[in-house]
Amino acid sequence: MVFQIQPYGLQAMLKEGHRHLSGLEEAVLKNIEACQELSTITRTSLGPNGMNKMVINHLDKLFVTNDAATIVNELEVQHPAAKVLVLAGKAQQEEVGDGANLTISFGGELLHNAGELIRTGLHPSEIVSGYTKGINKTIEILDELVEKGSETMDVRDKDEVVLRMRAAVASKQFGQEDILCPLIADACIQVCPKNPANFIVDNVRVAKLIGGGLHDCCILRGMVLKHDAVGSIKKMEKAKIAVFAGGVDTSATETKGTVLIQSAEQLENYAKTEEAKVEELIRAVANSGAKVIVSGGAVGDMALHFCERYKLMVLKISSKFELRRFCRTTGAVALLKLTQPSPDELGYADSVSVEEIGGVRATIVKNEEGGNSVSTVVLRASTDSILDDLERAVDDGVNSYKAMCRDSRIVPGAAATEIELARKLKEFSFQETGLDQYAIAKFAESFEMVPKTLAENAGLNAIEIVSSLYAEHASGNNKVGINLEEGVCKDASLMKVWDLYVTKYFALKYATDAASTVLRVDQIIMAKPAGGPRRDQPAGMDED
Repeated sequence: MVFQIQPYGLQAMLKEGHRHLSGLEEAVLKNIEACQELSTITRTSLGPNGMNKMVINHLDKLFVTNDAATIVNELEVQHPAAKVLVLAGKAQQEEVGDGANLTISFGGELLHNAGELIRTGLHPSEIVSGYTKGINKTIEILDELVEKGSETMDVRDKDEVVLRMRAAVASKQFGQEDILCPLIADACIQVCPKNPANFIVDNVRVAKLIGGGLHDCCILRGMVLKHDAVGSIKKMEKAKIAVFAGGVDTSATETKGTVLIQSAEQLENYAKTEEAKVEELIRAVANSGAKVIVSGGAVGDMALHFCERYKLMVLKISSKFELRRFCRTTGAVALLKLTQPSPDELGYADSVSVEEIGGVRATIVKNEEGGNSVSTVVLRASTDSILDDLERAVDDGVNSYKAMCRDSRIVPGAAATEIELARKLKEFSFQETGLDQYAIAKFAESFEMVPKTLAENAGLNAIEIVSSLYAEHASGNNKVGINLEEGVCKDASLMKVWDLYVTKYFALKYATDAASTVLRVDQIIMAKPAGGPRRDQPAGMDED
């Protein structure tokens, strides 16, 4: 006879197969450990000398990058506490478009220091309270560090734009920023609307073409389509453009019908009427003044034959997102059916031509006149992974432009801001009474992570660099940062290394919020995973 012991406590309340972790050792410190692991991965990629990571995702796609947002996106982090840090990094990427690495690394450092405080006997709520005071004081000090006169800027002044963009691009492509920044700045300035606050990141497109090198990169007003024209006509100047979203072909009827043909003559006439109908439609388009037809679907052989006869160039764009951008570039209206377009529905381009670039035939739609709202940065490099990394650098540059359109204030870069914040917060912690002061002191210490990491990634002696930075800042030179090339401390304004205020502000804010969220958790209760066979992830979607 077997006695069944009845479950009691939490086991009786929850389903079988659940997991429950509680207390400092099991929940809080384990959470801190998981977040530390994540920040250790991203930390070595911080700054211009950051190392690359090779990530292979669940679809076997290879990423070689030092962009923290891409790394944590593709890692598929499972641990619930580490996911909070990942979300903070994603929020930073969406808000500012740069600084995700700082968010994750700084959040990890805050939690590492909190772990030390917990082991010395502080309660997590005291640490959270100290960290909250710390971030409020940090924002006050950050406002004082803003460079005088940077509140106002002309977003169409290329030199000012490049100055603010350099740090973001250099962190992804160190040594190439002098080539890339002017290109990105030009592209952004071309599509900047009258009110810069309405700048749309999607209007700066990137076309990646294998072959050539970085010096072959250029910028075009208009679009680059990475495929050939359909017919034999490959070039059109000063062309009006008709866009048909539904395809250029004879349309099938909605209902099924039966045609009874009794003689060969009737059969011949039947084929001729179809031919005549298609010719009539194409002639109507040609008579409207259009020289280029853009199809969103299939292009029928018969329709193509008549397009050739009426000297119409035919392009096919199967992606509806790309078709929308094309309409935005040329000012055309996409029509559903093949009908004669009215003059208002026609678009215009200075030239539409097919060119061969590095063995790839690409259709280039140029619009040199004003009024176009899309510009394209053509990137050239030898491999796909280099092109992807260049694209990420361009994205960061464009996002920085959007951020500076909203708030153009800048603070010294090259870890000068972080050391100054650490120094001022240390002084602030001595004025506090109570247990909060230990948390504020650790918060200040966390800022040392940035100069330490930058120095370590560049192969310099971190302790020497940090102590000489403190010495410089104590004597009143609060713009002194690290010159990574020479391995010495130097004025950031002379090196022209500036960071955007908004990037720092949101990165530190999100990191502190994430750390506080993790520290407030004292129990983890996981239900049993849902049963049934595990479904494979769907294949990667189009990035649009």
